[in-house]
Amino acid sequence: MLDRPDLVILPEVWTCLGGTAAQKHDAAETIPPIGSAHGGGDAIVALREMAAAHGVFVHGGSIGERDGDKLLNTTVIVAPDGALRARYSKIHLFDIVTPDGQGYRESQTYRAGDAVVTVPLEGRFGAIRLGLAICYDLRFSELFRQLRDQGADLIALPAAFTAETGAAHWEPLLRARAIETQCWIAAAGTVGPHQDADGHKRLTYGHSMVIDPWGVVVAQASAGPGLTTASIDDALTRRVRASIPMADHRRLR
Repeated sequence: MLDRPDLVILPEVWTCLGGTAAQKHDAAETIPPIGSAHGGGDAIVALREMAAAHGVFVHGGSIGERDGDKLLNTTVIVAPDGALRARYSKIHLFDIVTPDGQGYRESQTYRAGDAVVTVPLEGRFGAIRLGLAICYDLRFSELFRQLRDQGADLIALPAAFTAETGAAHWEPLLRARAIETQCWIAAAGTVGPHQDADGHKRLTYGHSMVIDPWGVVVAQASAGPGLTTASIDDALTRRVRASIPMADHRRLR
């Protein structure tokens, strides 16, 4: 039997992964203001309906948000009453050439965000503060440190890691971010093939996982479509932080 979750997290750019810039723009939406319980395009409405129907917080992974001539890669958090609780736009854009020669130029389509975001959540689980990051952000530890400094207990990371970089770096980086922040990490990974603007096949890695503040992988999905669940243990978080009080020992700010 599956757990009954309080928070559901979707993967990155599930509404507009692959395709041309024009197709991404067509699939993008205008996101209503924080606090709004109405409005939005198809994706936002679907997220509201999921949250309200099941009485859960829904982390919308990320979707394309219209921003002038470009897009933002934006996460939204929807409360059980359907209201938008928070939003975060991906700060670090993936402009690289992978070792197999494939090029990625997110900055051609997307504009970078500039705000570090955490949000309080409450429910049957008690109260936690959720930190927000997306995919390539994972490689920038300074963002995760700021999330921890803002009081994050759990950091959510939707992603569409490439199959090659995912096999090499996905789990090590996620575990490192959990250990250094002493936070839970919940990473929802897109999995499977899609086509880029030139019709080339791209593969994403999957392997969604949850990692505890000690760096232990407590739940993991496979390389295929699926889901995974875990319970956040606040007592474990407190024990880890008390046993190695990094926040008290930090000297470089």
